[in-house]
Amino acid sequence: MNRAWAVFKAHPYISNVLGYTTLFASADLIQQSVLGGKLSAGSSSRDSVGINWHQTARVATVGFCFHANFNYHWLRGLERMLPGSGVRAVTGKVLVDQLVAAPLTISAFYIGLSLLENKDDLFEDWRHKFWTSYKTGVVYWSTMQAVNFTFVPPVARTAFLGCIALTFTIFLCHLRQQRSNKPE
Repeated sequence: MNRAWAVFKAHPYISNVLGYTTLFASADLIQQSVLGGKLSAGSSSRDSVGINWHQTARVATVGFCFHANFNYHWLRGLERMLPGSGVRAVTGKVLVDQLVAAPLTISAFYIGLSLLENKDDLFEDWRHKFWTSYKTGVVYWSTMQAVNFTFVPPVARTAFLGCIALTFTIFLCHLRQQRSNKPE
């Protein structure tokens, strides 16, 4: 374990980004396996176990290309802007995180997946699911980020974020697979 931690500390960017991406893609696999996600329009068929690997690859791509990299740099920036783990610093980090990063990352999730699926309306899922996602996220992420900023050393915060993002990403993947309640 000490050796793994030494490698992690020696290569924090690579360790954090790869760990976050793996957890992000795992969330889609769990959503498909446990919650029974439906096959999206324009996606290929499932394998014999019922997994749509193209969907998981798209989620991993969004996770790698945006979420993992954004969160790595975002958390470093927050720490520079509001250093420390005292009540005042943590409260400030959580507020800024929820007001700036949360809307951005939720938007990137919905719009990024729509882009990768070549949807005609890239903003359809975002319009129908953003507010539900954001309101749920404010409750979940405010608590989880307070723990992250208080107890986790800065070098491991993106990886910890990936662990707690697993649950929220399962929620987002599941919500995304639900039909929108829009008038036809």
